[in-house]
Order: sequence, then C-alpha cells, then structure tokens
Amino acid sequence: MSKTILFVLLAPYADWEAAYLASAVRMFAPDTYTIRTVSLHKGEVESMGGFHTQVDFDLDTMPADYEALVLIGGMSWRTQEARQIQALAVACVQKGKLLGGICDAAGFLATTGILNNVRHTGNGLENLQQWAGEAYTGEKNYIQEPAVCDQKIVTANGTAPLEFAREVLLALEAAPDETILEWYNFHKLGMYHAPIPQ
Repeated sequence: MSKTILFVLLAPYADWEAAYLASAVRMFAPDTYTIRTVSLHKGEVESMGGFHTQVDFDLDTMPADYEALVLIGGMSWRTQEARQIQALAVACVQKGKLLGGICDAAGFLATTGILNNVRHTGNGLENLQQWAGEAYTGEKNYIQEPAVCDQKIVTANGTAPLEFAREVLLALEAAPDETILEWYNFHKLGMYHAPIPQ
C-alpha cells in the first residue's frame, strides 16, 4: 500500500516550487508514494502562474496517516489565515514524519518554533528574525545553503526548488541516492554538462 505525501498549497502558491518534487516522486516511486494536496478550504486553489488545482483535502478531511507534509511557498504564508497550518506542522514533527518548507513556507516554520533546534535555511537569516520575532531562537542553526535537511525537516530558500526536491527525495529514499543525484545534476547542469552516469 502506497504512503501519502501531502502538499500544502495556499493561494497563490508558487507552482514551480512543487513541480520538480511532485513529478520526481511520481517518476521514481509511483508504487511507494501517492501525492495528494491540502489547502485551508475545499475547491480550487490558484497558483502564482495561473494554474488551477482542485485540492484533494481541506484541514478537516485530510488523512491522519501520511509519510510527509510539504509546505509549498507562495504569497499567503504571512497572513493570519495561514496560522491554521501551525498545528498541522507541529503534529507532523511530533509524529516523526518528514516535514518540508520552501521559501516563505520555510519562514512560516520559523514562526512556529519548529526550526529552533534543527539545522535549517530560508530566505535569509535576517528575514527569519524579522518575521518570526521572539518565536525564532534558531540563529545558531541557520545555514546559508540553498536547502538543508536535519532531523526529518527540510527547508529551502525560494531560489532552490531543485535542491529542495533533492533533499526531500533523499530523505524519503524515493530512489537510490545515486539515481537522485544524477536526476538533480541533469536538471541543474543541463543535458550537455551533467556528468554521464558510468
């Protein structure tokens, strides 16, 4: 039976931040993982690029059992309405499941206190400090890298959808590490410059 990966999409969400990861999961592990979407309300969620996604669940109907929760960035993570996701993110960590946040979704995780005791990144340390205020005490654990995975928590800045996908795929063991890194290099470096697998 496949395990569920839940993508949290808040309108308008950054469609490119979800695309690499979702497509790679379906390519590498279609029998192991199932991709499902969650938002604050049922119905359609529009992306920043104008794509309309009919989400599978709202917060009341989403499954309690899942393997990973992935928060996709966008323009709504600083709103009061987005605070409804805090309990979901905290519960994910308490269950020992994989939690991911990219761009403003990583910043949102800083506001919950989740990042205080794990190595992490985001859209700059100053950004996290200003946004999260006293809730964020994880400065010593901030790493100036595109994406970071620590203790089943993956964070990335908004310029790193490929690195975010790589770290989540590795954490999920969606394919052998070598296969995932070959996929990453191919997309990052291009078909003419990526190392040729031996």
